[in-house]
Amino acid sequence: TNGHVTDLHWCYWHLFVQVKMSQVKQVGLLDVILSSLDHRYNEFKLRAIMSEHKKTITAISWCPQNPEVFASASADNLLIIWNVAEQKATTSCWCWNAGDSVAFVSHRGPLYIWTISGPDSGVAVHKEAHSFLSDICLFRWHPLKKGKVVFGHTDGSLSIFQPGSKNQKHVLRPESLEGTDEEDPITALEWDPLSTDYLLVANMHNGIRLLDSESLSCITTFSFPSAAASVQCLAWVPSAPGMFITGDSQVGVLRIWNVSRATPLDNFKLKKTGFHALHVLNSPPAKKSFSTNSPSKNHYTSSTSEAVPPPTLSQNQAFSLPPGHAVCCFMDGGVGLYDMGTKKWDFLRDLGHVETIFDCKFKPDDPNLLATASFDGTIKVWDINTLTAVYTSPGNEGVVYSLSWAPGDLNCIAGATSRNGAFIWDVKKGKMITRFNEHGKNGIFCVAWSHKDSKRIATCSGDGFCIIRTLDGKVLHKYKHPAAVFGCDWSQNNKDMIATGCEDKNVRVYYLATSSDQPLKVFTGHTAKVFHVRWSPLREGILCSGSDDGTVRIWDYTQDACINVLSGHTAPVRGLMWNTEVPYLLTSGSWDYTIRVWDTRDGTCLDTVYDHGADVYGLTCHPSRPFTMASCSRDSTVRLWSLTPLIAPLVVNILTDHSWDDIIGNTDRAMVPGAPPLLCGKISKDIKQELDKLSSDVRMKKLRWFSECFSPPGGSHNLWDLVAVINGQDDSLLPQNYGQGIMHMKHLVRFKTSEAQELTIVKMSKFGGGIGAPSKEERLKNAAEIHIRLGQIQRYCELMVELGEWEKALSVAPGVSMKYWKKLMQRRADQLMQEGNDDVIPYCIATGEVKKLVNFFTSRGQLKEAVLVAQGACEGNIHVFHLLFSYPLSPSLSRMLHRVCKELAEWYFQDGRAVLAACCHLAVDNAELAMASLIRGNELELAVCVGTVLGESASKATHYVLELLARKYMTTATCFPSVAYRDLAARLLQMIPDNEILLAKLCAFYPGSSAEINDLHEKCGLPTLEECKELAESAHAEGKVLPAVKYYLLSPEPEKALPIGITYVKEQLSSPDWTMDSVYHILDLLSYIRTDRLILPKCSEERNELLILCGYIGALFAIGRQYSSIVPALYEYTSQLLKRREVVVPLQIEQLSVELEAWRACTYSLKVADDALYNPPSEAQKREYSQLLSRMSEEPIKGLEGPDYVTGSNLPSHSDVQISCFTGLRIQGPAFFLEDGKSAISLNDALMWAKVNPFSPLGTGIRLNPF
Repeated sequence: TNGHVTDLHWCYWHLFVQVKMSQVKQVGLLDVILSSLDHRYNEFKLRAIMSEHKKTITAISWCPQNPEVFASASADNLLIIWNVAEQKATTSCWCWNAGDSVAFVSHRGPLYIWTISGPDSGVAVHKEAHSFLSDICLFRWHPLKKGKVVFGHTDGSLSIFQPGSKNQKHVLRPESLEGTDEEDPITALEWDPLSTDYLLVANMHNGIRLLDSESLSCITTFSFPSAAASVQCLAWVPSAPGMFITGDSQVGVLRIWNVSRATPLDNFKLKKTGFHALHVLNSPPAKKSFSTNSPSKNHYTSSTSEAVPPPTLSQNQAFSLPPGHAVCCFMDGGVGLYDMGTKKWDFLRDLGHVETIFDCKFKPDDPNLLATASFDGTIKVWDINTLTAVYTSPGNEGVVYSLSWAPGDLNCIAGATSRNGAFIWDVKKGKMITRFNEHGKNGIFCVAWSHKDSKRIATCSGDGFCIIRTLDGKVLHKYKHPAAVFGCDWSQNNKDMIATGCEDKNVRVYYLATSSDQPLKVFTGHTAKVFHVRWSPLREGILCSGSDDGTVRIWDYTQDACINVLSGHTAPVRGLMWNTEVPYLLTSGSWDYTIRVWDTRDGTCLDTVYDHGADVYGLTCHPSRPFTMASCSRDSTVRLWSLTPLIAPLVVNILTDHSWDDIIGNTDRAMVPGAPPLLCGKISKDIKQELDKLSSDVRMKKLRWFSECFSPPGGSHNLWDLVAVINGQDDSLLPQNYGQGIMHMKHLVRFKTSEAQELTIVKMSKFGGGIGAPSKEERLKNAAEIHIRLGQIQRYCELMVELGEWEKALSVAPGVSMKYWKKLMQRRADQLMQEGNDDVIPYCIATGEVKKLVNFFTSRGQLKEAVLVAQGACEGNIHVFHLLFSYPLSPSLSRMLHRVCKELAEWYFQDGRAVLAACCHLAVDNAELAMASLIRGNELELAVCVGTVLGESASKATHYVLELLARKYMTTATCFPSVAYRDLAARLLQMIPDNEILLAKLCAFYPGSSAEINDLHEKCGLPTLEECKELAESAHAEGKVLPAVKYYLLSPEPEKALPIGITYVKEQLSSPDWTMDSVYHILDLLSYIRTDRLILPKCSEERNELLILCGYIGALFAIGRQYSSIVPALYEYTSQLLKRREVVVPLQIEQLSVELEAWRACTYSLKVADDALYNPPSEAQKREYSQLLSRMSEEPIKGLEGPDYVTGSNLPSHSDVQISCFTGLRIQGPAFFLEDGKSAISLNDALMWAKVNPFSPLGTGIRLNPF
């Protein structure tokens, strides 16, 4: 189609969602963002970001027949049909019933109809709907009358078509427009669901009319309280005939109307910004028991939402509000679900920027605050722990291309705009305090506030000037370039040096201490325009530049030369960032949608990430958290990344208490090609200085401070605070923001009490009274008056209850008896619970019904509230009646508190926040479960640090993590010489007591020359190769299996261990009552045979048997650990190997499928006992399953059951869509590639697999290392 699609629609059906984006030429919103309700926690979660469109999306519509399918259209003439379940664009064949077609239109027509499937598939043109005299803004098919359609035009008129009658073009313009050529676009258009002819129409200026499409007459014109109000969108309320709602375009006012009245029944101001779109859901999203209304505020309303508190009842009480949920979209990108019945938000999420984000920077004195600059004309400041915007600039700046924080704690941001010059915004006061207009109306592409001299600000512009001025606007230097200047950067070592990037392909360096306006140096080499330039923070005189030629060049100012060219990007380079600790690490972002991390010593690319869905513009990190990077993009998202994996050996050097020389160094040492990474920046030196001052607790502080420096945000500080509390740290040392995180339970009530006291002092004067409920049947009232005068209190109470006057009844009920009062209280509580009303809380507390209240909160997903109540009860604040005199705590209350904390932990864990889950367990002193959360989230280095500091209570888990970490380093194939990694692994294992067998596995696995291997044996305190051979032979002769296997593996002929060990395992499996304990230790040891020996052709039979046995035992292990996503894959893998390879093992394929089916039947019943299609397990299956369970051994560490879930698992990614070779479904979160480089599984599945079966799922005999 010419131009872009302005509206589209599933034909003959009703529209579900419609988005009209601002149609901007340069950039716009490119992604479809999907959220879905997580029923377990009753909250909406981001489900997917789908991007195929390369230009602004102009319309979107769900398919009425299939809830998984919708269509979207964009300004590049593209129409896409999506399948949500597969999260991919598709136009293939579903067969719905009639209406399997999408209609779309642009400009003045014609209307196209695209039939997606069936014999008539293809695009057809509507016979009559074309050649209109005014552009079409939107159109609607009639939901009941097939083929009837109405178009709304920009001139304010309508066109109505229906089969079998005359077509009406350009009719029903508002009367005030007749005879003029003024435009008054139709902003909203909906057919009355209860009639065939009535139609609600809103014009931008002329307001709302109810029209009759047959007689072409206006039935009602609705009037607004103020002339300034204009309607952006409207929707009928399906549950209340004749009712509709509208959203204003300037301010977020929701108005409720009835067709029988010309004025609104009610108005609610929901937000400061105007509406974008509205839709009423027929029924609320299905809720769980207790049917909830409003989830706890803290999970849902983000701090930017500025949502206005629920209004008090208004004057129009004659019309009761319809029970309905309105989906509200706002102009600032906010999206929410508003419950009109209770006047509360069920969900409100401000999405932040609605356009390209060009720049992002951390606040110099606070690594938790990140500022972003966007095409939408605003700068936002985000708290990266909660991912909410805490400040937003006033806006209307055109495009904000660049930002720069004032140095230190000045709390100001300089911004550069496309047409309004540059400005300084005072963040706390929320207003612009200065403007700079020296560049006139030319766009300013970069602004840089000098951090060595806070009085100077540089800007560079399309007019070819780089201007340096003081804060009060005095121009100090004006550097003229031959073309537009796009980037500038102050040197970090010399306050008078600045570099620029120019359209003429050159990089220039200027020296401010001279009066000359000529550059000191001009660097040539790029073959297209230069955008950003960045000085290295650690190496004096080194700077880099990014260009449209797709390369990054490294320049040495002192040598006047380009010392390296980094090639790899396939499009212009924008973002650039040096690491502030490791001098050779440089990160770049490009229009090819990728971020690359470079080792500038030799120009190798260490990592490439593809997750952004569009051009990557800004990259930044904070010096005190140097390995957490933020990136921003044209896909309008900000993403946080951890760079810690790139410097893994450093972390282990700190864990194993290595000498400082292996941790901190100077740049010359770090820059030697191939040398392991060293920290050379300020934060590491500061940590060392602080540690040198300490006399005690040095190791604990060292682990904590480095761990906080390496860990990304999201709970590591909180975790360490709790560790300190558990280790007996004095409360006076708690940090100021401790009360905002997850607190230890002994502090919870105390902190919350003082918070409540503060609130009381502030808000005493602000409360207004609500209006009491109107009275009912006078007769009952009179009767009650008589009863009470006669002293018949109980009868009076019952009548009052009938009248709904619960308060009166309860206030006199004790006059009957305490027992009666309590019973009445419980009745009221039950009633309120049924309604899901928050007013239930005081009733439960007063009658001591703690468990009921905790269950009420838990069922609604309000876990934080549940923890609060449970802890209050545990401290004896809530008297549970039958325990009135027994103190201390009843064990049942303490169990309840632990249960609720566990649920809250599970909520964080499922949300991909393992560190906060660990905090919840530590809050009730449960070190074991805290460690288990970290292990299941694969936060291994952090787990070792925390476990070491916690000491005895976490020792078992710490030893397990050390073993996993050693496995990680022992099988790492990287550019570092493997000797360094081998030694890392050995040092980790030496931190574990009783480590002889672990060290034997490491030595057995290590390939190398005899001399190298003997050297390692000596380090690990093991005999030499030859001595091991003799020990093996004598053990074998005495029939001692374990020592024979162990020493053969450590001998020059490790393959001799295979037949001995495998024969033993096969014998065990042949006896009817074998257990995992009897075979696992041998199989585990055998699996450490050197890979180069295991894959020898002569070992093929033993190799196949080993892989099959490890696969089978792994499957049982996975059942025990509840790794349900990989159990079928392990059984399948074992069966396939049994089928394809020549082996003799005591396992039958039929038996394997019987076991798998028994497991499925028995575990499925736990998940969905109420599913109609569910068949209960047969008696035989129950027996089979209990037989399987009887073979398992008890886990030595508590809490490891359940799936692994790494950070970021639930984040939508744009990278190449990977399909899991286990499930055939798209992988959500990080993917892990197997050794063939093609097959992928999710990282979570890979971690679980490796924990129960060390060999790759491809059956090659290669060990898996996803850690």
